[in-house]
Amino acid sequence: MSFAGPKEVIAEGDTVVLYLTPALMHTIEAVPQIRNKKNETIDYVFQTSFGALKVRDLIGARYGSKVQLTKGWAHVLQPNPELWTQTLPHRTQILYTPDISMILYQLEIRPGSIVIESGTGSGSLSHYFLRAIRPSGHLHTFDFHKERVEKAREEFVAHGLGDNVTVQQRDVCEQGFGEELNGVADAVFLDLPAPHLAIPHAVKALKNEGGRICSFSPCIEQSMRVCEALAKHGFLEVQNVELLQVEDIVRTRNVAVMELDFLKTKRTDTDKDTKTPKETKKYITSSAPHTMAGHTGFLTIAELPPLFAR
Repeated sequence: MSFAGPKEVIAEGDTVVLYLTPALMHTIEAVPQIRNKKNETIDYVFQTSFGALKVRDLIGARYGSKVQLTKGWAHVLQPNPELWTQTLPHRTQILYTPDISMILYQLEIRPGSIVIESGTGSGSLSHYFLRAIRPSGHLHTFDFHKERVEKAREEFVAHGLGDNVTVQQRDVCEQGFGEELNGVADAVFLDLPAPHLAIPHAVKALKNEGGRICSFSPCIEQSMRVCEALAKHGFLEVQNVELLQVEDIVRTRNVAVMELDFLKTKRTDTDKDTKTPKETKKYITSSAPHTMAGHTGFLTIAELPPLFAR
């Protein structure tokens, strides 16, 4: 239950993050034993690039503490959605923090919100939704793939989030979100191959007081169809957003300070101005990276007005 709230000590069964470097982390379950391929019970030894770790040694340790590996050391951290996104097992392509932060902001997610998500995928965005809506909100998440639904359901329960999420297998483009969800949602998020087909079902699911919708589309053609469907079904303030993350490189550089010779000595009319280095000074500089992350997808956002104004 390490996702459910802050903890100080690692308990057996907790999901923990083994932090080696900023670019190298692993998520493991703190259990003393596991079953191997021969279905034999053996001690759980986790292998890393810095050596092996006996996982039973984590149980009872403090979160944030330093743990010894056979060829080095690591820190053991309590997971959060950001760390989970970087370490989760990929069952599908996932959304990352830049897009997720805009989705949460545009959908106005807050504690107590009722959110519908389709599709669940690897559960990256789902964990952010759950952190934002807890303790009294609820996430209804859908995926058409049976194995992904079962795995996501298991993960939510293992992470202590099962009371705030319902996972269902369904093709929402054909079948909708179910009559039980008509008029209950504050926000709807779509990450589907044909999201425009789910727009009529989203209208039914959103509350009579209105609500927000956001659709993620890798291709502009998908986004265009979503915009047309949103306008057809009475949505207002339709926006299409693309996020590109640029991380500037900040470093200290030694810069030579140049001085004109004539400032130091007398000069004749035939002398030429020359520059000689006097000293070097340290400056903090910022420059763009040689490469940057490119296109991920388009976010199409809109507002459904209250029923009386439609």
